Amino acid sequence: MKKLKRSGRLVDMTYFLLQHPHEVISLTHFSERYQSAKSSISEDLVIVKEIFEGEGYGSLLTISGASGGVKFIPRIHPEQAEEFVNEVIEQLAVPERILPGGYLYMMDLLGSPKFIQRLGQVFASVLANKKIDAVLTVATKGIPLAYAVGQYLNVPVSIVRRDHLVTEGSMVSINYVSGSSKRIQTMTLARRSLAPGSRVFIVDDFMKAGGTIRGMMDLLEEFQAELVGIGVLVESVEVEERLVDEYMSITKLSNVDVRNKTITVEPGSVLELLQKMELEENK
Repeated sequence: MKKLKRSGRLVDMTYFLLQHPHEVISLTHFSERYQSAKSSISEDLVIVKEIFEGEGYGSLLTISGASGGVKFIPRIHPEQAEEFVNEVIEQLAVPERILPGGYLYMMDLLGSPKFIQRLGQVFASVLANKKIDAVLTVATKGIPLAYAVGQYLNVPVSIVRRDHLVTEGSMVSINYVSGSSKRIQTMTLARRSLAPGSRVFIVDDFMKAGGTIRGMMDLLEEFQAELVGIGVLVESVEVEERLVDEYMSITKLSNVDVRNKTITVEPGSVLELLQKMELEENK
């Protein structure tokens, strides 16, 4: 890259850091990239850090030592997260979303890149201080959300399927009981898609009783993997028995009145978690 003025370095440096979250970037890398002294690079990073943290993009950590440098941690301010969650609630509460059986149509939201990216940022913010090796979801509606979270955490995505694809090689299969229908079903995961001992975050678009997520948790045991957390876009409140205890949700679906075409949606637990994190960091 040709030598750039400070204004050019700041633009390119900002873009580079946004594209490499949770990755240690050495000062030498930036110094060689911009053909500038490390002292100048350090001054540039101070400016970037102030903007990132002031505007709610995340934090820029300085790592000392021979292998040190800087690391960009994507974050979102609790106030911004609250604004987003309220927008989600408003969109989910539209009566036209009601489907037969009391389900909600959500494919327009799951198919919106802007919406999905924001969801990924919210979940990644809660996980900012945790070591994550992979994101796990089940095909098919959870895939867009999983990739958004994976992008902000800079980790791969593993996809659980209900059928065996020849192109994925040997598979690990388990039977699980669906939380809502109480039927025995099968889920599979390619052996090569998840390294043994991985620290995994499970994400899905909707959780009723939690049978599918419980199945994914059992599947992780077959890989000797460690569950770090669970996140869902929508959790249904009206369930007799929840098969999953600890999880975070963006929203809570408390009532779907098919006859009167009304939907009651409330904020999930993710806002409380973000607020708690901010309080602990400001102590």
